[in-house]
Amino acid sequence: MSETTYTFAGVAKILDIPETKLRYWAQVGFVGPSVRETTRLLFSFQDLISVKAAKELVDRGFTVTQIRKALETVRASLPHVDRPLDRIRVAFDGDALVVVDDGAAFEVTGQKVFAFGLGDLAARAAQAPTRGGRTTATPNPIADGRPRPANAYQWFAEAIVLEEQGQSEPERLDDAVACYRKALSLDAGLAAAHTNLGRIAHRRGDPRAAREAFESALALDPDQPEARFNLANLILESGDLELAVAELRRVLQVAPDFADAHYNLAVALERLGGRAQARAHLERYLGLDGDATAPWAAEARVLIERLAE
Repeated sequence: MSETTYTFAGVAKILDIPETKLRYWAQVGFVGPSVRETTRLLFSFQDLISVKAAKELVDRGFTVTQIRKALETVRASLPHVDRPLDRIRVAFDGDALVVVDDGAAFEVTGQKVFAFGLGDLAARAAQAPTRGGRTTATPNPIADGRPRPANAYQWFAEAIVLEEQGQSEPERLDDAVACYRKALSLDAGLAAAHTNLGRIAHRRGDPRAAREAFESALALDPDQPEARFNLANLILESGDLELAVAELRRVLQVAPDFADAHYNLAVALERLGGRAQARAHLERYLGLDGDATAPWAAEARVLIERLAE
């Protein structure tokens, strides 16, 4: 029996989180979907638990670093839960998230900050959309007369739409940049906006501006894998292989399943003469990418063969 999965729209409805904020969290590697279905990423029930816990921690003012640490503890515990969900709660004692069995003698150490039952969460999930169609992106509010975005996350979401349109309409990139900057004017801590500004600058052939943007993102959120990955790529392009390797390893410490980071790390290691390590990362990349026909997958197989000679 296949596992039930949930779209971004479904999770946003279940947990009463703005979908734009949920997509932002996923983009920066904070918490997001782990199930790949053809070209889509979907949330498993375990992902749903992590998002619920993240929301509770954000609402209580914990830092991104504290939240990432806490989420690691509950993810490690959840695969071993084989008891009825209506007996299981996830509790946070100020330091770590723990899986609590109401039928067992278990005390949360320290002061219990919050706890929520998995049975209740599962009941809410059963009433929400699961594998429905994709959510339609918000159109350009200026172009079609829709109301202007009202907060930083809405400006950020609008910028993403415009940036995607910029693939075929380059003039849209100026609008995307303006929206990202507006988002930052409303929320100076929106690290992903800096990341995406850096991506646009790199696309436009301005590596200096791109690097400044990625470094600004990392100053706000040092563990953001997207920003560090892009920074590592700039360093790799500049020819500083050892620093690029160090940065890509930092990406994988935070996001061990970041497929493209494995690929680029393999490329850098191969150039430095680390053939065995390069091959291991290429094999890991192929195991994560999931698309056997993708051009980069073919390149990875060619490089593996060359390293085996």
